[in-house]
Amino acid sequence: MRLIFLYGLPATGKLTVAQELKALSGFQLFHNHLVVDLLLSTFAFGSEPFILLREQIWLSVLEHACRAGLPGLIFTFAPEATVRDSFIPETLKTVESAGGTVDFAALTCPIDEIRKRLAHPSRARFGKLTSVELFDQLLAADTFNRPRMPEPIISVDTSISSPARAALEIARALGIMPGAPATP
Repeated sequence: MRLIFLYGLPATGKLTVAQELKALSGFQLFHNHLVVDLLLSTFAFGSEPFILLREQIWLSVLEHACRAGLPGLIFTFAPEATVRDSFIPETLKTVESAGGTVDFAALTCPIDEIRKRLAHPSRARFGKLTSVELFDQLLAADTFNRPRMPEPIISVDTSISSPARAALEIARALGIMPGAPATP
């Protein structure tokens, strides 16, 4: 299986770009926030059970996707300090031990644009970070610098690339041709 690990700060457009990339590649989409939302129904964000279960579920889905023979999977991810440093190495181990590959792609966006995007109604609808004040506090505390991310194959600034264009740039950089079956 080929895992496209799409990461970036909040409000860089990860889900929107991932949906476009899914349409181009035919890969399934695993949006990390689905697990976050599930666990928030029972546990406080950042609590020990939340952290442990979140990573167990993420890794279990990746493992089972490999076992199921999916050709590819797109995983959205926002680095932040409650994710253990071991998560990235565990992700690589899980996918690569099943014969798969992991391609990292980063979405970037100027901080002023992120602040504007935080107020978009779709973010509240999906339970995502919407507070500029909280974002600024987290940014100042270096919350988004952990875990350390590998160098991406491609980095796309979503303030100058539309979601469709960003997905196309990623697909081209990864050698995924629209309409053609992707190979690891």
